Amino acid sequence: MSRLLRAKKLVAPALVAGVAGGSLYYMYKPRNIPGYEGPVVPPPIFGADGTFKLPRFPQVKSRDQQIADLKKSNSGNKEDEYDVLVIGAGATGAGVALDAATRGLKVAVVERDDFSSGTSSKSTKLVHGGVRYLEKAVWNLDYAQYELVKEALKERKYFLKTAPHLSSWLPIMLPLDQWWKVPYYWAGTKFYDFLAGSEGIESSYFLTKSKAIDAFPMLKQTDLVGALVYYDGAHNDSRMNVSIGMTAALYGATVVNHMEVTGLQKGENGKLCGATLKDVIPERDGNEATPFNIKAKCIINCTGPFTDSIRKMDDQDCKEIVAPASGVHVILPGYYSPGKMGLIDPSTSDGRVIFFLPWQGNTIAGTTDEPATITKNPLPDEKSIQWILNEISHYLSPDINVRRGDVLAAWSGLRPLVRDPKAKNTESLVRNHLIDISPSGLITCAGGKWTTYRQMAEECVDAAVKEFNLPVKPIANPPLVSGTEHVEDEAVLDGSCQTHRVRLIGAHGFSRTLFIHLIQHFGVETEVAKHLTESYGDRAWTVASLCKATNKRFPAKGERIAELYPFVDGEIRYAVRHEYAQTAVDVLARRTRLAFLNAQAALEALPQVIDIMADELKWDAKRKEVEWKETVAFLESMGLPQPMLTTTRQQVEKGKLDWSNSLEWKMYSRHDKPVNERERNEQAEIAERAGTHR
Repeated sequence: MSRLLRAKKLVAPALVAGVAGGSLYYMYKPRNIPGYEGPVVPPPIFGADGTFKLPRFPQVKSRDQQIADLKKSNSGNKEDEYDVLVIGAGATGAGVALDAATRGLKVAVVERDDFSSGTSSKSTKLVHGGVRYLEKAVWNLDYAQYELVKEALKERKYFLKTAPHLSSWLPIMLPLDQWWKVPYYWAGTKFYDFLAGSEGIESSYFLTKSKAIDAFPMLKQTDLVGALVYYDGAHNDSRMNVSIGMTAALYGATVVNHMEVTGLQKGENGKLCGATLKDVIPERDGNEATPFNIKAKCIINCTGPFTDSIRKMDDQDCKEIVAPASGVHVILPGYYSPGKMGLIDPSTSDGRVIFFLPWQGNTIAGTTDEPATITKNPLPDEKSIQWILNEISHYLSPDINVRRGDVLAAWSGLRPLVRDPKAKNTESLVRNHLIDISPSGLITCAGGKWTTYRQMAEECVDAAVKEFNLPVKPIANPPLVSGTEHVEDEAVLDGSCQTHRVRLIGAHGFSRTLFIHLIQHFGVETEVAKHLTESYGDRAWTVASLCKATNKRFPAKGERIAELYPFVDGEIRYAVRHEYAQTAVDVLARRTRLAFLNAQAALEALPQVIDIMADELKWDAKRKEVEWKETVAFLESMGLPQPMLTTTRQQVEKGKLDWSNSLEWKMYSRHDKPVNERERNEQAEIAERAGTHR
């Protein structure tokens, strides 16, 4: 009996020790962090004979060849007809094209403007499950919301796996101003970790007040009791979008930007069978564009905020389903935040959530959420900008003056919230995304968010295959995206969805040390080399090779297009030759991110961008003038100050821009003497002038 009692006494301590030990192991166990593995393809090295061979990557078809393929589909030969035509090449449309192409389908995707020209380039740059959504799911006992968070956390890992060069893990701090919030938010972030499971990396953790200030020195110390830090993903949204589209092109999809759908075609049975397209580029050259028809078994509408315009081409009387909401973001200088940690304020003055994140060397803050009207390039309103600045000033140290003149860029993105046209209550918005098939066969995929684009695409292609009995098949000879035959992708292209395994263009040869090889071979600056590898992955070899020699000791290659940013001339040539860039806005906003980082710097870089593109695309003087005017007009939607909108190219080239009336000019001291000495000199000058007048 005494032995039994002793055994019982030992059970409780052993159980506690086991639970504690298991928890500690889970929190601190070694993890294979996605995106931090070595390259699948090792970098090139010098051979025994002293030669150095750059990687030889497969080429996509030229834009003219792609347009020829579109026209060929209307030849009358059934083999030339597309299985799928995707309208819209944002995140969802490009994702659908890649998914369908890797299932062996014959796919075309067309975009009226450019890849990611709408909502997909104007996100918060996060790849996240959504801590705030999880909180709502718990308090409202909302299982559907809970499922959305789980799905997003699963998709988050795929970003890191398929595009490690364009996405990364980001610790995000949650400052706490009351002690009761510590256990509340600690439990919440731990539940977030638990839901992520194997999809997560590092566990969330608590920081004392001193540690929080050390990690985020700009933080306000008043009432601060500590902070919680959890992990989410961040990415370069438009470059991700372009990479998805270019990967689809390598897998055989016909991918054409600046190609507008002007009408949909129906057969005698009333079912959709094709579309009428018009290339908008010839009009920029002063030429007339002739519309042409293409044939496709299935048409998928992925046009985001513009979803209803395509639906009305199919059925003029259909009810509108998009309820657009405007989300404004601002870009501030990098000194507003640490380089490797973001911040979330879960309870702003009006109950909304605001993020404050490092991005591309600057700081991004946002977002708002207001009903909006649909326009091509919506303008950020001053009220929203001031609200964001006011909110972030509340959690920054009082000695940091948050100034309107510090806003380097600002933009408004339209989030396409949607209603289900087949629901009993057609006024209520769907939680995640919508896939709808009209009586004539138009498939509409709308709603959702960047994080779940791949899942949306998978479900959309599944629906298309089922509805139209599309002939999915294995791909016998997949493209050598890595540039070498010695690497086999994990993706088994057997006709099923494999986009969770298909590495995007640039991913195979990427590693966190690739930039060193670039510096040692091409002699580019360290900042430039890091930027190139983190924007293009292993294609940075090609980009660097297209950079002009500087004739300097160092850097040997790479002429910056903006003094304060690492974008270089080779990127413009690469964008034109390998990424279908057709306008200066394509380059400044979506291939590089200069327009999003600093609108005035983009204006100053514009002459060089136009000249390099003109050399590549054989533009004449009229076309160069068109590009100037349209790009300056676009930069207004990026926050370019009103006085700059009348700037001429000659003023920029001659350095005769009048900054004297700008906020930025007035913010800084324009002299190099101490204030008291300057005042004494001014008083002496006044006295001297007074004496002269006597």
